[in-house]
Order: sequence, then structure tokens, then C-alpha cells
Amino acid sequence: MALLRGKDLALHSAAITFYAGIAVVPVALLAVWLTGLAVGADRVRQLTGRTIAALPDDIGAPHALSALIDAGLGLTPMLALASLLPATLYGEGLRRAFASIARPGERLVGWRGRVLWLPLLAAAPALLLALLLALPTTSALWLRGGWWSVLGVVLSFLAVWLVLTPVVIWVFRYVAPGRPPWPATVLIGSFTAANLSGFLHGFVLFCSLPLDLGLPFGGFTVIGGVVAVGLWLYLFHVIVLTGFAATRAVKDRSSEDAAPIAR
Repeated sequence: MALLRGKDLALHSAAITFYAGIAVVPVALLAVWLTGLAVGADRVRQLTGRTIAALPDDIGAPHALSALIDAGLGLTPMLALASLLPATLYGEGLRRAFASIARPGERLVGWRGRVLWLPLLAAAPALLLALLLALPTTSALWLRGGWWSVLGVVLSFLAVWLVLTPVVIWVFRYVAPGRPPWPATVLIGSFTAANLSGFLHGFVLFCSLPLDLGLPFGGFTVIGGVVAVGLWLYLFHVIVLTGFAATRAVKDRSSEDAAPIAR
């Protein structure tokens, strides 16, 4: 795409991944905490229990998710407030990368990204609850094996796609600088969300592979696991930036088409 021509996509994706590495746990903790306040801690544990059991245990994913949920449900208001600052770093990282590509030199870019990320944090309980309500069914199908597992993956893909679509649309329309046309934002945002959903399911498959992640790091499996998650986050943001570039391409083309009429 023309917008990415001459831009270091790998560097910008790595920059967002740095911010995401700081923000992803606080974002998850706040989402779980707010959802627990909305529907109750016991309900959250009930909805996530079967999913934790269904996750592959080769690199400790069930234990990590269980610990994350317990920590989120155990937050106090002061701890939640402390998590808010690093959680908004994700919005800053996205805005900085988008602005660096499309609008270099924007003022207050970091604070704009942080503030425009807050509505997504506020909507986190509704988004997470929608996903949690689908998880018991999809996880039960995974555990049955055979073609039931395939059906579970398909339904899980659709659930994650539907939850990610409004998030990606908001990011492309508001967190990113400029305002691409609504039809392009919705279509490209939905398509990008579908790719991200498939990518996340690919990560689950990766977790099930019998890989020795510590082999390249002198046997330190924890370090290998952290690096693997970082690599997947990096590729995740390559997809996000590509979708953003597509929305900008449509916006620029719309502006060019409207220019003769304006004259």
C-alpha cells in the first residue's frame, strides 16, 4: 500500500508491541475486575472454568489464565486505579505508530491515544461478558473431540470476531488520527478483526505443540514463553497496521475523488 511504502512496518509493529507488553496485563486485569463487579466473581469463574480446562497445557496457558482471572477478580479500587495508567499505554502506542505513519509531528499524540483508549476500557465488561457467554459452549465442543472440536473452533472464531470487530472499528476511526469514511472503516475493521480472530486461534494451536521453548535460551522455558508471546503480539500488530493503512488508502482516495467537485 502507498501509505506503507518507505515506512518500516516491522519497526512500527515492534514499537506497538513494546507498549502492549506493558499494557496487556493491566488491561486484562481491569476487564476482569469490571466484569466481576457487573456479574459477580463466581459467575466469571463459572464461565471461564471450562475454557481453562480446554486450553493446551504444554506451555502453561491454563495456569497463566487462571492466575490472571484470580488476580483480576481480587483487585481493590486502589489497585485498579494503579493499573489504569499502564493500561492506557496501549492507546498511546497505537496512536504514536499510526501518527508516525500518517501524520508525523502531531502534538500531544501520547495523551490523545490514552484518552481515546479509555472508552474501550469502559466497554470492556460488555465485550468480555459477550465472549465469556460463548466460551462454555465452544469449550465443551473442544473437549468432545472429533468433528465437535472443529465446530467448537468455528463458533469460537465467530465469537472472537464479533467481539473484536467494534474494538478494531473504534481504533481505526478514533484512536488513529483522521476520520476514514464509515463504510470503509466498518468493512476493513470487520475484515481485520476476522484475521485477528484467526490469528489468536493460531496462537492457541501453537500452545498445543510439543515445543521446547527454552531450547534457544539455555533451557529457560519461562524466557522462551515470554519471547514467543512477544513474537505473536508483534505479528498481531502487523495485521493491525496493515488494516489501518487500508482505511487510510480509502480515505485518501475519497478525498481525491471529492477534490474536483470542490473546485
